[in-house]
Amino acid sequence: MLTLRTTLTNTRGLAAALLMGTALLAPGALAAQEDETTITAVMHSGLRVLDPVITTAHITRNHGYMIYDVLTAVDEIFAPQPQMADWEISEDGLTYTFTLRDSLTFHDGAPVTGADVVASLSRWGKKDSGGQLIFDVTESLEASDDKTIVWTLTKPFAPLLDVISKQSAVPPFIMPARVAATSADETITEYVGSGPFVFNEAEYEPGVNVTYEKYDAYVPRDEPASWMAGGKVVNVDKVVWTTMPDSLTAINALSAGEIDYLEQVQIDLMPIIASNPDVIVEKRDELGYVTIGRPNHLHPPFDNKLIRQAAMAALDQESMLATMQGDPEYYNVCGAIFGCSTPLGDEAGSEVLTGGANIEEAKALLEEAGYDGTPIVLMAPTDVISLINQPVVAAQALREAGFEVDMQSMDWQSVVQRRAQQNPVSEGGWNMFFTNWMVPEVSDPLINVMVNGRGNEAWFGWPTDPEIEELRAEFVAASDEAAKKAVAVKIQEHVMDNVNYVMMGEYIIPQARRNTIDNMIPSPVPVFWNMTKSAE
Repeated sequence: MLTLRTTLTNTRGLAAALLMGTALLAPGALAAQEDETTITAVMHSGLRVLDPVITTAHITRNHGYMIYDVLTAVDEIFAPQPQMADWEISEDGLTYTFTLRDSLTFHDGAPVTGADVVASLSRWGKKDSGGQLIFDVTESLEASDDKTIVWTLTKPFAPLLDVISKQSAVPPFIMPARVAATSADETITEYVGSGPFVFNEAEYEPGVNVTYEKYDAYVPRDEPASWMAGGKVVNVDKVVWTTMPDSLTAINALSAGEIDYLEQVQIDLMPIIASNPDVIVEKRDELGYVTIGRPNHLHPPFDNKLIRQAAMAALDQESMLATMQGDPEYYNVCGAIFGCSTPLGDEAGSEVLTGGANIEEAKALLEEAGYDGTPIVLMAPTDVISLINQPVVAAQALREAGFEVDMQSMDWQSVVQRRAQQNPVSEGGWNMFFTNWMVPEVSDPLINVMVNGRGNEAWFGWPTDPEIEELRAEFVAASDEAAKKAVAVKIQEHVMDNVNYVMMGEYIIPQARRNTIDNMIPSPVPVFWNMTKSAE
């Protein structure tokens, strides 16, 4: 097997320490420990933020799916399905009645009630882009009894089930009412869910290690698992996420059998494990991701549309994607903000992105805007393989166009925390960062948080954009798919002009697992129910 001497040395040291610890255990306890089945996974980032409402970070969303459940969920054909509850819709489309299924309990033993659902949805609706639109037309959201929730609207909102069933970016996870009573602007401090795994807070090391244990009282649905829907059957005792920022170390740990699963495989390191019969490398899903740049609309210089346009003119999708992935098999130049392969995808107005960098145009726009050399603080994560290259490529392109760029390196979780701060740059703020989204997360104007134009209520970057809000309302009111597509094209053209964000193309990143791991759900979101682990 392929491994590094240093990895083996560290592993032997760890093994020795474990043997010393287990020697103190009683024989019965040792036997029980040996009988446990544990999946050890290296995810794309360490976990530091535990509140899945205040951030759209994928690692926090993944954590949410481990310990929480949702009212309804989309299956593999994007169709909403009952999860915690069934529903009925009134003939006039104004009243949605949800009925909780039996046997739902939180990890502290308390039953899940309608009051918990109401509190959780209310808190979620203050942060989620689509949720905000639903609550704009909400007359009341009430629990008529412990198992019944009645959501009454002032006017029909046809995509309501689609929005509350989405995989990302902020799923409406159900928490105890006492936890959901926390302000949406503050972080929760209690992590009690009703999902298939229990968060082991005692073993949690922020950014380093997190342990989830099977929730024995969880009752799965009877239907087969399909994406986030269906029966969440847990077949292992524990799942441990451990952080390995160095990609080569993670690859060698997988090869040596020290870990079971690697969420993201760096393309140029794939040959190391390609010939290993004990390792399977695969695409988790065919839809893949988009990568984007987000300017901060609150502060100079990106509060000026001309300067945002200059930045977009300076950037080139092909060079960025090629640097990220290397192999064209794993990326696609695409100017559609809703994804090139989705029903609403359209590339209108995107030639500035897909046709290569236009440095002269960028320089002319900077001159027209009167750019005064204000430095661009560009946050650059150093520990997520799918996010390392974008800031480096962008910094060089922006400098060639005449921008002053202050690229500040930090780990991804520091970016996640800092991007939520609205402070001026002189007080620890920022001007731009790059991130990635699953294609389903950007596929329509209600799910795509980057087209939210509600200022301080919008996603990080906080554009105040009344025109795009009018277009999103027009999308909700659209009578058929053709009308929705027409509105989506208008939004596409608007984003290309206003530069709400910079679409930098599509890509796929493979995952890898030991061949002892089987029955993984091919979902864009990596989940650990249904998964099995056999002996080596």
